[in-house]
Amino acid sequence: MNLVNLESVSHAFGPKPLLTDVSLGIEQGDRVGVVGRNGGGKTTLVSIIAGELKPDSGRVTHNRGLRVGILSQRDDFDPAAAVQDLVLSDRAEHEWAGDPAIREILANLLGDIDLSAHAGALSGGERRRTALAKLLIGEHDLIILDEPTNHLDIEAIAWLAGHLAQRKSALLVVTHDRWFLDAVSTRTWEVVDASVERYEGGYAAYVLAKAERARIAQAAEDRRQNLMRKEIAWLRRGPPARTSKPKFRINAAEALIANEPPPRETVELLKFASARLGKTVYDLEDVTLHAGGPGTGPLVLDHCTWQFGPGDRIGLIGVNGSGKSSVLRLLSGTVAPDSGRVVRGKTVRLAHLSQELAELDPSRRVLETVEEVRKYITVGKKEWSASQLLERLGFKGEAQWKVVGDLSGGERRRLQLLRLIMDEPNVLLLDEPTNDLDIETLTELEDLLDGWPGTLVVVSHDRYFLERVADRSVALLGDGRLSMLPGGVDEYLERRAAGGALSARAAASDGTAPAAAAEDGTPNGQPAASGGMSAKEQRELQKELNRLERQLDKLGEREASLHAQMAEAASDFERLGKLDAELREVGVQKEAVELEWMELAERLDATP
Repeated sequence: MNLVNLESVSHAFGPKPLLTDVSLGIEQGDRVGVVGRNGGGKTTLVSIIAGELKPDSGRVTHNRGLRVGILSQRDDFDPAAAVQDLVLSDRAEHEWAGDPAIREILANLLGDIDLSAHAGALSGGERRRTALAKLLIGEHDLIILDEPTNHLDIEAIAWLAGHLAQRKSALLVVTHDRWFLDAVSTRTWEVVDASVERYEGGYAAYVLAKAERARIAQAAEDRRQNLMRKEIAWLRRGPPARTSKPKFRINAAEALIANEPPPRETVELLKFASARLGKTVYDLEDVTLHAGGPGTGPLVLDHCTWQFGPGDRIGLIGVNGSGKSSVLRLLSGTVAPDSGRVVRGKTVRLAHLSQELAELDPSRRVLETVEEVRKYITVGKKEWSASQLLERLGFKGEAQWKVVGDLSGGERRRLQLLRLIMDEPNVLLLDEPTNDLDIETLTELEDLLDGWPGTLVVVSHDRYFLERVADRSVALLGDGRLSMLPGGVDEYLERRAAGGALSARAAASDGTAPAAAAEDGTPNGQPAASGGMSAKEQRELQKELNRLERQLDKLGEREASLHAQMAEAASDFERLGKLDAELREVGVQKEAVELEWMELAERLDATP
């Protein structure tokens, strides 16, 4: 059944056309993700579909009696109204308290909010979650969500995706969260050049299908094609769920990326990072840290020992309020630990992108603001000018001459990030760098970071970005430790769902596995105490674990080398077959070593 129909719809903002002669429809059960550049017309499109905005021309038809629920980027809450009244309306307490669906929504979105609190006392994130809860509790034929994952942590985003997948209503969602798009949408609309291009499948399918269209059309923009191929290569080689439901010709996509190397030359970057940084980057020694200062606020770290090595690319995960930003501030030196010490390498040149916008001279031009830091920078093997990097991060043409005072919050954040990178740091601390960035700009940022040699610690609720730029994940689970997550975000969600119980592998990783390998291959992790095992036995077991970890590092390096050789031998099918056989053998060896490591780690962890 057709719910909404657009016929030859056009709309402009001043002299700029946002939509031109667009015709499309939404059927019952459709789950559509909307993507496109910031300012390109996404919000305009969904506002017209929702009936909130009348187009300049064309016709919009709604099915009679259509119930539309909308989450916009702003709410109109009465500051004096209580959260309970806003969310639950006139429902009696026994009615909503006895409804498991409502209780689930309240627990996952408003579990930390007093339902009797007034809306005027809520933070921006709390107001956003309140609006989302109010929407989800209602009954709708069509749900329209504009950036629903803003202010949600990874756990809440995963819950929301699962909740929406179970609903029968049609869904239209605008988001820059690519993992969320893949999880909830079965069709993708791209708003580009005042038109709407339609694709089957979620984000992964959209990227692949878009590249296939471009290949057939022999698009002239080589740089855009190279970025697309790089993105596809990661999608195909990364988490398998990325391409679980593509609805197009896989063979053509595989041919497109046959010669595409991995996104990062890991071995080369690690060698360069080690040369720039030496062996010591950050060592946390028996550190205790509270979020609000010594003995104040939540406990973040409790006698924690950890090491960040040269070339580490770490994603730091945790629920809102777990202390992720506090850890970054500890590393940056803006806060001191309650006890213990933080050893910082002598060669560390730090850049810290915090969630607060740095003070910028509002009277300066964008290009001038970047060039005052540096006019040229080398990333990987290529030199970039300030103007070229500005263009990569969305400041094209005349936008580079805009006055800083006229920039939006998202533009200021991009400018702040670029100024940090232009200062040529060798350690980057990024706190929610993806805020207000559209997908195209995110892809450019990821590509830029691929060639950046140094130590990276990133905090982000954008799961796709986190998995894309980081090589390993570490979590704050509320136990005062930095917990290694060999299984990445999936393992984090599993452990959170299990109440924070540690799996054998993860428990061993927390205390015995390395945070990173030093230049000579010696692990940086610290052994955990195990009361039932003698000190000698612990040392021998730890030594064997260390040997296996060094072996895994070597096998990983061999894998990277084989991938590079296969890329060079793409036209030599005989050599390619031999390299592929060797790669498979390395994979078998790596799996065996990992299994042995897990068994030893379990023995160490099982000691009473």
